[in-house]
Amino acid sequence: MSGHSKWSTIKHKKSAQDAKRGKIFTKIIKEITVAARMGGGDPEGNPRLRAAILLAKTENMPKDNIERAIKKGTGELEGTSYEETNYEGYGPGGVAILVDILTDNRNRAASEVRHVFSRNGGSLGAAGCVAWMFSTHGTIVFNKDKVNEDDLMEVALEAGAEDVRDEGDQFEVITSLADFETVKTAFEQRQMEFELAEVSKVPQNVVKVEDEKQAQQLLKLMDALDDCDDVQNAYANFDIPDEILNAIA
Repeated sequence: MSGHSKWSTIKHKKSAQDAKRGKIFTKIIKEITVAARMGGGDPEGNPRLRAAILLAKTENMPKDNIERAIKKGTGELEGTSYEETNYEGYGPGGVAILVDILTDNRNRAASEVRHVFSRNGGSLGAAGCVAWMFSTHGTIVFNKDKVNEDDLMEVALEAGAEDVRDEGDQFEVITSLADFETVKTAFEQRQMEFELAEVSKVPQNVVKVEDEKQAQQLLKLMDALDDCDDVQNAYANFDIPDEILNAIA
């Protein structure tokens, strides 16, 4: 399974099981605020804002929270000014890691991310060392036991999806950023239940991590990055076989 879905699916399941929902809301609010500041408060003319609102609704964020975040971004309400940047590096097993940052203190963010990498068997790299490996797409993930493959293919292709990938026990539908909402809505209208739907950076290739110790350390690194307040998203190009995942779960 691709690194994108492996980590995103794990993170998605964890958020439903632990106390991270408040942190997830905070990150989404920051993204909505920045998107509105950069492209205006009308989601129809602002694809980034539209994607952020879609994510907020997927996480069942209250409408009032979304509207307040938009108004802070457009200046109708007072709010914190965030700066965007990213860091690139490598994890255990040579896995490429790309970290998106939204922060009101760049020095704090840099120090925190560097600390997480160094404590978990990773290392920061120079700007541009891994970013070229990732491209922005919409991804919709289905568990195979909840969907019929023929129906999935039919709806995906008719709605304009770019690709449908067989990833072990899941199907992964890849879309362009522009077509993400259309494809997602097509599945919802057919009442086809998906595990995860998000716009994110998808790796062009993956590194297979079959060493149990490396896999455990890699997941610990990704989890620690996800816990950083200034980290908006962390992406990696790893492939951990399910039997290894089950062994370290």
